[in-house]
Amino acid sequence: MNLIRSICVYCGSSPGRGDIYRDAGYALGRSIAGAGLRLVYGGGTKGIMGAVAKGTMEGGGNVTGIIPRFLMNKEATEAALGRLDDLIITEDMHERKHIMFEKSDAFVALPGGIGTLEEIVEIMTWAQLGRHRKPIVFANINGFWDPMLTLLDHMRTEGFVHTGHLVQPIVVDHAEAIVPAVLSEAAATGIPAEGDAKVIDRL
Repeated sequence: MNLIRSICVYCGSSPGRGDIYRDAGYALGRSIAGAGLRLVYGGGTKGIMGAVAKGTMEGGGNVTGIIPRFLMNKEATEAALGRLDDLIITEDMHERKHIMFEKSDAFVALPGGIGTLEEIVEIMTWAQLGRHRKPIVFANINGFWDPMLTLLDHMRTEGFVHTGHLVQPIVVDHAEAIVPAVLSEAAATGIPAEGDAKVIDRL
């Protein structure tokens, strides 16, 4: 039985510099669709968010967008929202994040800004507190998350990451390797393996 049915993707509503991050988002979307999984994401139709959703839909996959009412005009267009399989409009960010968590079996952080960072850190915090054991992935496209991974190592070294065996992000350098890494982890253990951050072999 497949333990992973849906993947939540956190990412920027902007494209970032150049095309590399947007291309990675599109490739991840295609991979999610190709594996027969559902994309759960923040509902934006611009930037990397839009690329992930587009890749999933063009690959024949299902997409659930969850967006606060106050962000609809800023991060999305009405026409693009109408193409999503499911659209959930929340009243605030807290409700959005809770629903995203409940509907997802794994979490992926593509490059993004402060909001993306806050979302993935909260998911890691909940894992550290024993609230879930769902896979967590840093999509380290072009080394984007290297500073964050260095900070996590520093926190561990200085003794500030308690129950560290519960905080085990998978680090993947290429978008096409993310879904296989998540599925492999789930098939092998049903939950993330114990130990420090697990780095998937570079392609």
